[in-house]
Amino acid sequence: MSPLPLPVRVAAGLVASAVEQARELPRLVVELPVTAVSQALQASMRVQQKVTELAIKGDQALGTLRPVEERPSWATFDDEEDTSASGNGASAVTELRPYRQPNPPADTAVETAAAATAAAAEGDTLQHTEPAEPAATGPNALPGYQDLTIPQLRGRLRHLTADDLRALLEWETTHDNRAPFVTMLSNRLTTVTEG
Repeated sequence: MSPLPLPVRVAAGLVASAVEQARELPRLVVELPVTAVSQALQASMRVQQKVTELAIKGDQALGTLRPVEERPSWATFDDEEDTSASGNGASAVTELRPYRQPNPPADTAVETAAAATAAAAEGDTLQHTEPAEPAATGPNALPGYQDLTIPQLRGRLRHLTADDLRALLEWETTHDNRAPFVTMLSNRLTTVTEG
């Protein structure tokens, strides 16, 4: 049997390829958007790389004509002292509180008791004095409020009622009036009353 002519064989190959492509069409339709987006992103990244390369070459060429200043005027570093207060973010900074001495160690109480016993044995009587009233450290709604930091306060606000929040806000505005604390209390009060 003689082979079929070349055009017939090519036509049969085209039909077979068309049938294979038709079978693959559902898979290709699903993959087409992903492929198109991927190719578009690759093309845009290539363009960005070329633009950046050109900008670098341009900087190098211009650098020979005009020297670049060693330290730009807008560059600032943390270790430098900035005498001008910009006010940017100043309301968000909480002032540091002075260090408070912890409670006296236990041996001081023992020494005080020993001194009182010795004085009583000699016939002297020590007058019992009441400890001084501690300074107010916050309203009754949240004892120790004045010593709390912003994160500590944030953690405790979820458990307070609207009345407690109002009391804290009133206390803060009449005592320290720290802007971050006032803002946080006001926002939480709004959330509780409207939520």
